[in-house]
Amino acid sequence: MAEMEIQSNKMTITEETITQTRKECGKRGRKPGRKTSTEKLDIKAKLERSRQSARECRARKKLRYQYLEELVADREKAVVALRTELERVVNSME
Repeated sequence: MAEMEIQSNKMTITEETITQTRKECGKRGRKPGRKTSTEKLDIKAKLERSRQSARECRARKKLRYQYLEELVADREKAVVALRTELERVVNSME
């Protein structure tokens, strides 16, 4: 029982020291609004890459839809051809 209390006290002490050291460090990271010129260039380059990627994506999408439309048109022609053949066969049997 005493060992559990000692362990829990140790855990509270370590948790307190962790929170204290975090508070002492101050704020982390960069402050908003303070961008260097290289960061601005990086952002511009990233935006340009994003725009280029979007253009390529739209082009791929357009090609995919063209391919699918051609595929549908070919299948519709095949359906029409099969229907006419079916009518011909049915008429020849009569």
